[in-house]
Amino acid sequence: MTANMPQPATPNSVSAGPASDVKTFVTAVLLTFAVGELTLLGYALLGVFGGIIGLVGGIFGIVWWRSIHDKKVFPRDLPAKSVIILAVATALITLVAFLLVA
Repeated sequence: MTANMPQPATPNSVSAGPASDVKTFVTAVLLTFAVGELTLLGYALLGVFGGIIGLVGGIFGIVWWRSIHDKKVFPRDLPAKSVIILAVATALITLVAFLLVA
């Protein structure tokens, strides 16, 4: 008779820790919000055609983001500097959108 001994838990090979998970979540939220804001900004400036241009610009922004982070949109070890720059850029896009719409 063979006893099946429990296997020890293997470390998570996807996550680099809780801080990395939070940075990835914040990046996902900011990228989504920034693309939406670019679409809104384009729509406010040029109508439907501008909205399409804003959406295409947002997609190109995500492709660019992927190209500077080792061909991954959400790399395992995302630098905090990248998240801060993304937050500032998103805040500026939001400010311009608010000023334009108001």
